[in-house]
This record gives sequence, C-alpha cells and structure tokens, in this order.
Amino acid sequence: MWLILFMIVIGAVIGGVTNSLAIKMLFRPYSEKRIGRFRLPFTPGLIPKRHDELATQLGRMVVSYLVTSEGIGKKLTEASFTDSVTEWAKRESRKFLSSDQSLSSILHQNFQVEDSEKLVLQQVERWLETSYDRWFREANSRTIGMALPEVIVEKVERNLPAIRRMLLTKARDYVASEQGKAQLSVMIDRFLETHGTLGNMVSMFFSNERLVDKLHPELLKFLNDQETEKWLQKLLDNEWERLKEKPLADIQQYVEKEAVVRIGRQALQTQVPVIQWLGKPLHAWTGPYEEKVAEEWVPKLVHVTIQLLVSQLDHMLERLHLEEIVREQVSAFSVERLEELVLSISRKEFKMITYLGALLGGGIGLVQSLIILLIK
Repeated sequence: MWLILFMIVIGAVIGGVTNSLAIKMLFRPYSEKRIGRFRLPFTPGLIPKRHDELATQLGRMVVSYLVTSEGIGKKLTEASFTDSVTEWAKRESRKFLSSDQSLSSILHQNFQVEDSEKLVLQQVERWLETSYDRWFREANSRTIGMALPEVIVEKVERNLPAIRRMLLTKARDYVASEQGKAQLSVMIDRFLETHGTLGNMVSMFFSNERLVDKLHPELLKFLNDQETEKWLQKLLDNEWERLKEKPLADIQQYVEKEAVVRIGRQALQTQVPVIQWLGKPLHAWTGPYEEKVAEEWVPKLVHVTIQLLVSQLDHMLERLHLEEIVREQVSAFSVERLEELVLSISRKEFKMITYLGALLGGGIGLVQSLIILLIK
C-alpha cells in the first residue's frame, strides 16, 4: 500500500508541476537568459518570443475576420441602429436649435473666434480689396465691351431706341410747357447779353417775347422731325460704340477702392441678416425651422450619411491601415500586462489544467505501482 500511495503522490506531483510549469512558460521568462555566450533553452517564454509574430497575426485576423467592411456595413444598415442614431440626432438638433447661445458665443467657445461680427466684416473688406485689385489688374488689356456680359450688351443695344424715344418725349414735353418756354426766354436774354454789338442789334429789331414766339415753334418742330430722331439715334449708337471701345482701366479713376469697400461693408451691415444673426440667440431665428429640421432634414441627413459611410467603408478601412494599427498596439503591449490579462480571463481553466495534470500523473503512478507489484 505504501508503494502504491508513494507512486500515486509522486505521479500527481510530477503531472501537476509539469502542467503548471508549462503554463508559466507560455509567458516566462519575459526575456532570454544567458550563461556567457550561450542562451538558455526555452528563454524567453513562448509568447514573449513570438510577440511580434503574434501582433502581426492578430492584425491580419482582425482585418480578415473581425473588423470587415461587410460586418460594419451590416451593423450600420440595421434598422435598430439607424433608428437609434436618428433619435439621438433629433434630440441633439432640437437642443442645439433651441439654445439661448448666439452664434458669436458658439464660435468663441468652440473655435476661439473673438468678435465674430468684426471678423466677418474684416474678411469682407479684404475680399473686396483683393477683388478690386485683381479685377483692374486683369482689365489692362480689355475694353468695357469685352468685360460686360453679353446679356447686358444685348439688352442695352435693344433698349437704345427706347432711350431715344424717352429723351425726345421728355424734351418735347419740357419745351412745350410754360417752364420750358420761360427757360428759353432766359437763354435768349443770356445769349444777347454775352454777344455785345450783335446782341444789341438783334434787340433793336426784336423784343425778347417776339424772339421766343418765333423760336419756340421752330424748336418744337425740330424735336418732332423724323430727321432729329435719326440723328439722335445715330448719336446714341456712336456714343455706345465709343464707350465699348474704351479701355476698362479708364473707369478706375471714377471708382475708388475705398468707396467700393465702404459701400460693400455698409450693404453687408444693413442688408445681409447674417451680421444680426450672429448676436441673436439661436432659437430667435431657428424657431420657425426647428420642427422641419428635426423631423425632415435630420432623418434624411442620417440616412445619406450612413449610405455614404457604407459605400466608402472599403476605402476608409484601407486608408486606416487597421492591420498596422493592431500590430503596433499589440507590439507595444507589455508581456506582463498581456499575462495579467490572459490569466484574469482563464485563471480557472489553467488551474483545471494543472489539476488534470496531477490527476493523470496520479493515475499513471497507480498503474506503474501495480505493474511493479505484479512483476515482483
């Protein structure tokens, strides 16, 4: 009996210690051990020795089997996921749109933008100055006709007859009026006064009233003559052609940069509501749109965003270099931490393996003791 018990105990100890040692040798020693130039066998442990290879294989496994575009795409398009994202987006959009914060404060808090109104106006001024300089710099080799859009040129030329008719009508109405007749009398008096002897001689034979009575009908007749219309139309056509042929740079002296910038700034401040919006609470100008944004725009935006993500998943995962990220992370993971993590998950199973080794060793010891007894 003592022999049997002794062999069973010895076998169990050997089996348990062997399995326990084998488990520990998975991680330890953490680094190789040497005696002089010779490295001790089985150092470092299996996992430390294969750490880089393990990291590479884990990276490949994650990309090939765990984090795939098909799996992520399937999860993104699930109704439960889409609904939860949509509800979250609705809540956040309502919270944002009903906020008491102004755009200026939001820009200041999140983007460190100081005095956003002043910044907008400064940017507009810079843009106007740059556009002014660039426009006239490019205008050196161009004429006004070349710079004007074709639609405007056609519209002006199409309306020249109407302009001629309007000028003649206004002139006829004015000359035919009492005010026009009085102005004609003043002009005759001024003409006679400024022409010395000739003026005096004319005044001797004709009074001012008689001259006005004679010239007034003739002037009206001149304005109603068809030849006058043709002459005025030709004059307008010639002036328009001359204007189109003028170098574009000639108008720069009439358009001062400071005036353009000032007018643009004033128009922005008075006509464009963005400047006023910057200082108002968000709910003051988003109120009428809050329901439409939350119930219509946000769901559509979520749907479009998810579809875009799904369509670009392969490209995104490729650009992320996920395999390289996993490899680097695992390589940077210390063996001590890795051992602690594995043992925290599988400590009970490792103990059972040790106990199984002891059980098998005890069973082998029992068989050996019985064989020895039978031989004796």
